[in-house]
Amino acid sequence: MPSGAQWDQALRDVALWIIEAGARSDDGVAPIVQAGHPALRAVATPYDGQLSASELTALLDVMHRTMRAAPGVGLAAPQLGLPVALAVLEDPGSVSPEHAEVRERERLPYRVLVNPRYTPVGDERVGFYEGCLSVVGYQAVVARARRVRLTGSDEHGTPVDEVVSGWSARIVQHETDHLNGTLYLDRAELRSLAVTDEFGARWATEPRPTSAATALGFPLD
Repeated sequence: MPSGAQWDQALRDVALWIIEAGARSDDGVAPIVQAGHPALRAVATPYDGQLSASELTALLDVMHRTMRAAPGVGLAAPQLGLPVALAVLEDPGSVSPEHAEVRERERLPYRVLVNPRYTPVGDERVGFYEGCLSVVGYQAVVARARRVRLTGSDEHGTPVDEVVSGWSARIVQHETDHLNGTLYLDRAELRSLAVTDEFGARWATEPRPTSAATALGFPLD
């Protein structure tokens, strides 16, 4: 096993490779690794200044561009092959008033999470379809806590301690799970699993996947 200093240097080397990959690409993005990559199953190393301020800024910029280009509403560093506890989030919200109400999906401005953790607030859970940029072509229903307490810090070291609800709480849980080596499929109702074809598109566009639950035979919560 490498020493702490050797491991930190190895992580920095990967981060610099990601930054360089972004700089070389026409759109400034880096490759997203897919299920089967070891970084997606590792418990991420806490971020503790392994990068200089300018390197961290450059890495987060690549992550942000890559997330937007995919497109997605969140991206964790392990999805770029870097097992460090960093994630970026941003959601424009739903254009459908019905979806926005049922899913509690409001706009989530761009933010960075450093070493995030979450704990459920209350017992209420809700099930909706999710996909993942590292599991391309599939989606499944995941029952998640409707409200969570989010702790950690931002990219400037400012502590974060807040309660997040609705779709934003779902994004927080999904991305933080990535930092613990957990994919959404590990928590999914597997009978709901669908490829993103005609049927999958139909199920995912329901405000709440009640038709899918009936047709495929799975509980929603």
